Amino acid sequence: MRPRFDPVGTASRRAALRVLDAVLRRGQPIETGLARAGDGLAPADRGLAHAIAAEALRWLADLDTLIDRATRQRLPDDAKARFALRIALVQALRLGTPPHAAIATVLPLVDGGPRKLVHGVFGALMRGGAALPELPTLPAEVAVRWQQAHGAAMVEAARAAIAAPPPVDLTLADPAATDEWATRLSGISLMPGHVRLPAGADVPALPGFADGGWWVQDLAAGIPARLLGAGGGHVLDLCAAPGGKTMQLAAAGWDVTAVDISEQRLVRLRENLDRTRQSATLVAADVARWTPDTSADAVLIDAPCSATGIFRRHPDVLHRAHPRLIEETAALQTSILSRAADWVRPGGRIVYAVCSLEPVEGEGQLARFLGSRDDYAIEPITADELPAGIMPRDDGTLRTLPAMLGDQGRIDGFFIARLRRRP
Repeated sequence: MRPRFDPVGTASRRAALRVLDAVLRRGQPIETGLARAGDGLAPADRGLAHAIAAEALRWLADLDTLIDRATRQRLPDDAKARFALRIALVQALRLGTPPHAAIATVLPLVDGGPRKLVHGVFGALMRGGAALPELPTLPAEVAVRWQQAHGAAMVEAARAAIAAPPPVDLTLADPAATDEWATRLSGISLMPGHVRLPAGADVPALPGFADGGWWVQDLAAGIPARLLGAGGGHVLDLCAAPGGKTMQLAAAGWDVTAVDISEQRLVRLRENLDRTRQSATLVAADVARWTPDTSADAVLIDAPCSATGIFRRHPDVLHRAHPRLIEETAALQTSILSRAADWVRPGGRIVYAVCSLEPVEGEGQLARFLGSRDDYAIEPITADELPAGIMPRDDGTLRTLPAMLGDQGRIDGFFIARLRRRP
């Protein structure tokens, strides 16, 4: 019997299957899964594997609805046949892959298994004119949770946000040059020090990348460091990597100590600092155990969280951030915030931020903290510190939601609070 040779392109589909398995069965981030599954692939194949997996995760509920309608007996969630059909369908229905190529490159993934089933279900769906809805359907438990927290309109906005590739946001080393950079890069500015480009921009090829004139950072992610204003003192940037906020603070004149638990991530941070010609002291440490030598004028806490606020760029979080994970990260945030509060000199400030849409990680953390520390109070965020179209809440905190800036590319979901320690 002659050996079977896989069609060209099968390797990237096999990697995509492994990435989906890593996310959906083992709860790993898509980048972690790809680092292992994509080992040895050419860059183009690795990129395709990522694109297939990410798009399948965006549309997972709707892909599964199509599959279930075409099968007499429901396939288990972790069945390889279901994974293969998801990959074939998302290629044909979202990525523009010809149906014959989409199915030919996934059938080897079920060798020794239900090839006829996969081929038959896919063929029936294609002949029947299968189509996905206009907007993706969020995982049911996510939709319920977000509707309870933020309302039905927010859920619809989240569906619209995840359906379209997000824009590319750049933070500028010199905010005074905003108009110049917006012109050079053919972008728009929503606030000083920021330029927004269309989705898919080839970042390394853009003017200013090699010279360190800017770095990629979502508009919402750039707000926390801006709230500390111009430097002149010592600031602790906790959980700092990959370093966007560290570079902002350094460019604003702060003496920055950047702390992160991952030495590998700090290597990337050092590279970013070198490229942008900024300086900071880097410390590899677990902030839940580490203690600084002296108090600081300010502390920026970009706390570890469920990351549900960045779902449009990282759709895997919708499938990984289950209630248990959210509870675990909330407990870690409580520990970090409690410890960091003692590292701020009297009169100094804390900016607490999470890229999460879960109230327990944002509003709940703030309420708990203020209930236990009468030496801290909210220092209200003002409208003139924020992008046009974004307003602080009545209590002086900020909650960004996917409905905001809907006509200008939207914004990631964050909770941000600025606190001042009483003198």
